[in-house]
This record gives sequence, C-alpha cells and structure tokens, in this order.
Amino acid sequence: MRELVLSCTEDQADAWSDALLGAGALSVAIEDAHACTPDEQALFGEPGTEPEVQAWRRSRLCVLLADGVDPAQLLAALEGLPGWRAGQQADAVREVSDADWVRLTQAQFEPILVAERVWIVPSWHREDAGLPPHGRHTDGIRIELDPGLAFGTGNHPTTRLCLEWLADHLPSGACVLDYGCGSGILAIAAVLLGAGPVVAVDIDPQAVESARRNALDNQVELRVCLPDDMPAGTHQVVVANILSGPLKLLAPMLCARVRCGGHLVLSGVLERQATEVIQAYAPWLPLEVVGVLDGWVCLAGQRGRMA
Repeated sequence: MRELVLSCTEDQADAWSDALLGAGALSVAIEDAHACTPDEQALFGEPGTEPEVQAWRRSRLCVLLADGVDPAQLLAALEGLPGWRAGQQADAVREVSDADWVRLTQAQFEPILVAERVWIVPSWHREDAGLPPHGRHTDGIRIELDPGLAFGTGNHPTTRLCLEWLADHLPSGACVLDYGCGSGILAIAAVLLGAGPVVAVDIDPQAVESARRNALDNQVELRVCLPDDMPAGTHQVVVANILSGPLKLLAPMLCARVRCGGHLVLSGVLERQATEVIQAYAPWLPLEVVGVLDGWVCLAGQRGRMA
C-alpha cells in the first residue's frame, strides 16, 4: 500500500482532500506541516464541536492509495483547483506497511479508574486480571463501555468530573435526570451507584440508541429518550455534561427539573466560562465550582427547600 504526501495551504486543504477522495483515495489525513517543530500549531474545539479552523497555515495531506492505483491518475483530479500547478507532482510517494488498525485503535483505550470507585472498562479488556467484577461490587462499580460515536467514554475531563461528583455525593435511591446523555455513561453510573429511577435524554437519536445499547450491555434499567419524550416531573439530581452555550440557554428548563432540596451538576464548561454560566443560573439556583481538571470545571448547586 502506498501513500502520497502533498503540501498545501489552509484554504486549499479541504478542496484538495475532497477531490482526491472523489478520485478514489482510500483516505486523506490533514496534518500540520510544522508538526514536531517550534512552529507547531494546536487546533481544538470543545467536546461535541469541531474546531473553527480545519487545517493549518501550512498543511500536509497524507493520501492513502489502494493497491494498483496510479498516483498520476489520482493527482489529475487536482487539475484546475486553486493552488495546483499544471504538472505538479507529489512531495513524496512512500510505502505504508499493513497494520491491524482495530488493535492499534483499541490500544489507545485502557481501563480507567475514577474517584477510586468507578471503573470504565472497554470490552476488549473484559478478561483482564486484577479488574473488579462487572456491575456493582463491594468497592464501587464497573461499567463496560466501548468508544463510539456518542460522546462519553470516561477519558474526557468533563466526564470524569461528573463521575467524581456522582461517586462522592449521589444520594442513595435518588431519581436522576442525565440531560445530554451521549453514551449514557453518567446515567449508567448513577444506577450502579445506587440511584432510583434514571432518565437519560439526548437531542441526537444516535446517542439515544447508543445509550440504550450500553444500558443493556451493563444490565441496568434506564428510560432513554429524546427531549420531546422526556417524562414530566422533577428529580433529586439533574446532571448535564454538554457545552457552556447550550447550558446557558437551558438554565430555566434544567432548574425547573430540580426538585426542592435536589442537586444540579453541570460540566462541559471551561474555567474561563464558569462565571458566566454561574450568572446564567443565578436567578433560579446558586452554583459553585466543585471540581477543576485540565482547564475544565464542574459546577454544582442545591435548590433551596420550600419553607
């Protein structure tokens, strides 16, 4: 298998990638041409979003070719595109060794221990020695969860912060609402940590299906639904791990779902966004920063009891 390497600018990267894929490239990876140098540039977005900039000022395209594909024929697809010169050649054509990509991907995800009580274990580590049993056990809980299309594997700081709050503060038997449930990891954890009825909600139908499947795999009972199907009523704990913008817009609704004496737990908030999110919720419920990890925060507060 061979790989072409092409240099391009930020505004050329997407158009060139689309043309090469349309011409039969197996894949196109856009990389920083200055990677591993002092000029390397980080591109990132908040969880669930894409970066505003999709390429680097100086980018490198790594184009994977199927066996038998002529590189010259593939490059002909770039003729006429901005920045491509007639007769231009690839910077390099190199051999790529075969690899077990599934195994290499899986190797990135190891069992995770959160708050000394919550284990998140990918299925391919199911039989590893030294791990606690599946489900609820004397020292905590073990959730089996594979990385997928829905956000929430336990790796991201916001998920870890919410899991830590649940592990340390979830009242026994509490009814819980997980709004923006993604993979369902927080809702599943709540059940295994001793919650009562748990409702998991997401605006993405794919996330709803993912959460349902993960609940079945972990042998827990959840009510998983889209927002329009969310049951009426309030909850002792409402947790939402989404983004600061939606969290501010959802403040009236989420606060209305917290019963008197109940708790609201929010994450998906950067440290620099904490004050404005706290202010957005102030008319209904006081929040404070209860955890910080890698530049992200967890906010929590308790709704006052009625006199």
